[in-house]
Amino acid sequence: MKRAFAALLALVFALALGAAAFAQTQVGIVLPTKDEPRWIQDQTRFLDALKTAGISAKVLFSQGDSAKEKANVEALITEGIKVLVICPQDGAAAAAAADAAAKAGVKVISYDRLIRGTANVDYYVTFDSFQVGAAWGSYLVSKVPAGSKGNNLYLYAGAASDNNAFIFFEGAWSVLQPKIADGTFIVRNSDKAVALMKKPTLTRDEQAQIIGQVTTNWNFADAKAKAEANLTAAKAAAKGTVYICAPNDGTARAIADAFRADKAVKTYYITGQDAEIASIQYIIYGKQSMTVLKDVRTLVSDAIAAAIAFTKGQVPPKTTTYNNGVKDVPAKPTAIVTVTKDNVKAAIVDSGYWPASNFTGLK
Repeated sequence: MKRAFAALLALVFALALGAAAFAQTQVGIVLPTKDEPRWIQDQTRFLDALKTAGISAKVLFSQGDSAKEKANVEALITEGIKVLVICPQDGAAAAAAADAAAKAGVKVISYDRLIRGTANVDYYVTFDSFQVGAAWGSYLVSKVPAGSKGNNLYLYAGAASDNNAFIFFEGAWSVLQPKIADGTFIVRNSDKAVALMKKPTLTRDEQAQIIGQVTTNWNFADAKAKAEANLTAAKAAAKGTVYICAPNDGTARAIADAFRADKAVKTYYITGQDAEIASIQYIIYGKQSMTVLKDVRTLVSDAIAAAIAFTKGQVPPKTTTYNNGVKDVPAKPTAIVTVTKDNVKAAIVDSGYWPASNFTGLK
């Protein structure tokens, strides 16, 4: 009887060990917050794609807190992850989390935003952020009447803690600066941008001076408050028809709401990115002018392909590098698509990105 019980106990113990090994998390994913629709998109796409790929993974959110972000990474390390996919809340602060992962022998993939100030970043999965900004600038320039001067331009940016905010701005500046310098546009909400308008290429410090004046912190309330403050300070001549370089869809909607509420603003053109459902609806209704579709399905697929390569001891494909202040991080940027009312159905619905049932008024 005792032998039978001992054998049964040994079997249960063996099965438990097997289950634990099976349950080990292979890939850990840390995203900045669940309070922005963009990151919920990413979570959904990751879980769907990982299930299809047969990879065990866990998604955790840092909720805008770098300390929680590091704690998330440490928790995933204890679960035995082999690869960490992390979108940093703060690019510089996330270096500590990357270092902790590397010390544990974990490969680190910086996802969508670049971790700065450490050599412990193995790969960068991103969209071409420069081209996102350039798409904003090109769209706004395309809406200016030929030969006109003195058009009102309002600049807004993401968080100064996010390296991507600088790259987005750099891309936008590359297109807008010549039109600011020749008088096509007048920047109405940044005297730093006006002071630097003759410089086609800005240093990071010069970019930071402008971004410091126009940052939204990627926060909808901050964006709306800043837009309202800009409008309160603006004279009538700075309103009428306005051109607004907004950094993402959530802030674009908040800024657009503020400009639309100002009776002195007659027409506005505003940019965005991420193709959020709410912003696609705004585009259909004419409340937002454009967005940049960064197809998260593709970005997630690229991240998973890189993770699989690392788990097999292989090296993911590289087409370029991004310097994070310490090393040139290998990357293979993902393509983007400009979406306006003219192509919204083809780009968003027909492509399968979002179903038509999410929208009203779609033609």
